Amino acid sequence: MKNILVLCTGNSCRSQLAEGYLRYFAGDKAKVYSAGIETHGVNPKAIQVMADDGIDITQHTSNNVDEYLSIPFDYLITVCDNANENCPYFPGKMERFHHNFPDPAKAQGTPEEIMNEFRRVRDMIKRYCEDFVKRHIL
Repeated sequence: MKNILVLCTGNSCRSQLAEGYLRYFAGDKAKVYSAGIETHGVNPKAIQVMADDGIDITQHTSNNVDEYLSIPFDYLITVCDNANENCPYFPGKMERFHHNFPDPAKAQGTPEEIMNEFRRVRDMIKRYCEDFVKRHIL
């Protein structure tokens, strides 16, 4: 079983979406964690857009990357430039991947426009995670 860590700035949105999808696509072939350089709590809109796609992340927690420094990760995926630039050193033979997804929490406009941005980013992350699992886990 592979250990995967998804890292973002606040572990509130993008990394939570990725954790949910990686768990869904990898099943019992990977243990998936997410963390942030900081912790901002899980964004309720992230929970909502995942529920809209049939994935429950209500039990996810917002964790600091320092909590996981002792875990031997096989893969580290940073989902924003800030996390990629400020990621702490992890010992071992971990492969690092990076994709800078837009931050839907910064979306502005009407409530519907904001939710549309969350859905757009969710779908980008879903495609990325499905492809990642096909290439590296299955």
